[in-house]
Amino acid sequence: MYNLLASQVVTIPVFSNKGNFCSKSGIGVLFFASLFFVSGCNPADSGAESSEPSLLTDDISIASYGMGYGLGENVKGQQPDMINYDAFLLGAKDSFAGLDRQVSEEELEVAVEAVQAARVEKQNQEKEKIMEEGRKFLAEIATRENVVTLESGMLYEIMVEGDGAKPAATDKVRTHYHGTLMDGTVFDSSVERGQPATFPVSGVIQGWVEALQLMPVGSKWRLYIPPNLAYGERGAGGLIGPGATLVFEVELLEIVADK
Repeated sequence: MYNLLASQVVTIPVFSNKGNFCSKSGIGVLFFASLFFVSGCNPADSGAESSEPSLLTDDISIASYGMGYGLGENVKGQQPDMINYDAFLLGAKDSFAGLDRQVSEEELEVAVEAVQAARVEKQNQEKEKIMEEGRKFLAEIATRENVVTLESGMLYEIMVEGDGAKPAATDKVRTHYHGTLMDGTVFDSSVERGQPATFPVSGVIQGWVEALQLMPVGSKWRLYIPPNLAYGERGAGGLIGPGATLVFEVELLEIVADK
C-alpha cells in the first residue's frame, strides 16, 4: 500500500521525484540473480508446501530458513523468468561447500553482461508498451465531454465545483484522494484509509502541483496524469511501474494555515 505521508513506512507515490524511494536492499540480490538465464523450472509456486519441514527443529535452522526464504523472495521479485532456479541453488551449494566456481571469470562476465542486456531490453519493451497504452488512454479520455486538457498534457474533469480560495505553490493543503492505474487498480487511497493527507503543494508530483493551484477549496476533480508529470520512466516501485499513467480523484478540503 502507498501513502502520501513521509512518516509512514510505506512508499509514497505522490511525493516529488526529488526523493529516492527505491529500496536498496535487493541490489546485491539482483546482481547475483542476473548471473542465470531463463529456466522453465519454478518450484516456488504459490501455495506449495515445503518438502523438508523436519529440518526446522532448532533456532539456528529456523533462522537459516528465514534468511533463505527472504533471499528467495527478493530474487523472485527481480524478474523471476530471468532466473535458472537449479543453477542458482547449485552456485549457493558450491559456495557453502567451499568449492571452486564451475565457470571461469570470463564466462561469468559474458553471462552477466548478456543477462543484464536482456533485462534492459525487456524492461524497455514493457515500458514502451505501457507508455503507448497511456497515450491511447489519454487520447480517448480527451474526447469525453467536460474533460479539460491542459498545455502540460494533463487532463481533468470537475466532479464537484468548489468556491473557496486557490492554493499557491507555497501553501500547505489538506486533501482526500483516490489513486488508480488506468485499469482501475488502486495503488493508494486516503479515502479507503479514512484519513485525509496534509502536505505542501510543491512537495508532490508535478501533475498534482499544477492541478492544486487551479482548484478552489471545496472542489473535487478527477486528474489524468501522464508519466512525465508523475513518475516518468523510473516509476515509483510496486504497482506504479515505469511510464505509468495515473488517475486520481482529488478533493481539496482546505488550505492549512501555518501555526
